Amino acid sequence: MRRTITSALLGAAVAIVAPLSASAAWPERPVTFVVPYAPGGLTDSIGRITAQYVGKQLGQTVVVENRGGAGGILGSDIVAKAKPDGYTFCVCGSGAISIAPFAQKGVNYRPLNDFEFIGMLNTNPQVVLVNSKLPIDSIPALIDYAKKNPGKLNYGSSGVGGLMHFSVALFESRTGTKMTHVPYAGGAPATAAVLSGEADLTFTNSTDAVPHLESKTVRALAVTSLHRAKFAPNLPTVADTLPNYDVIVWNGLMAPKGTPREIIEKLAGILIGMSKDPGSIAAIERVGASPDSRTTAQFHKFVEEESAQWSSLLKEIGYKP
Repeated sequence: MRRTITSALLGAAVAIVAPLSASAAWPERPVTFVVPYAPGGLTDSIGRITAQYVGKQLGQTVVVENRGGAGGILGSDIVAKAKPDGYTFCVCGSGAISIAPFAQKGVNYRPLNDFEFIGMLNTNPQVVLVNSKLPIDSIPALIDYAKKNPGKLNYGSSGVGGLMHFSVALFESRTGTKMTHVPYAGGAPATAAVLSGEADLTFTNSTDAVPHLESKTVRALAVTSLHRAKFAPNLPTVADTLPNYDVIVWNGLMAPKGTPREIIEKLAGILIGMSKDPGSIAAIERVGASPDSRTTAQFHKFVEEESAQWSSLLKEIGYKP
């Protein structure tokens, strides 16, 4: 009897220890960070900076895989459905996580239920860019021109239902203007369209805007945060004209639901270290973003609150998927 009980207890102990041992050995092979946007944009830059730092801390290769399309929905969905074994993660963005589930038909994931939240990586405002051939040199001038020419101005975005799309929709709602939406495969292509004159304007990610702030082909009008940005201190805010207009871009590391807790906690600790690492801070600031050190719980709460905010906004502007 004693031998039977002892064997049972040993078996239970092995069952408890085995998963922990498997996680403790992680990672035994390269890890993949899926960037659900086109190469060259903000999320891509942040993903590569993060992959380099995390890979160094883990002593393992971290591969960045761009899976752009549908404003970040395609790549995010791929990660949501991936095997939760600690080898596939998403460098997710605000549009596909906090907006798309409410704004798009056919979004098959629910971020608060289908992902493990690891940590936020960065925040930053968008930059309002217009083609320099237009007689628009300020936000008041943009509003005036759009009101006098309803539907004439076309704006580029990273896709229907994304943050770039709805930041302009919010602007239209608050100003009583109407512009024509032209979706692209990502923020970088949308910005390139304004540079070439194919699109008139965009509310673009800072990393896409920063290299062109001194360009003669585009004109930067403002940033979309409540306060001026460190990377462009001379640019006013949209809120200077439209009080309380506040749109920020963020990126965070997420995993498929069910990824072992020990892996989530290990990566969360690494991200906190990254937010304090001088080299990583400098790299993030170079692409026009600000490092963020929110914990797993804080990240989850932030997305929960932001999702409620955007859901409410979509009802306010009468948007239907």
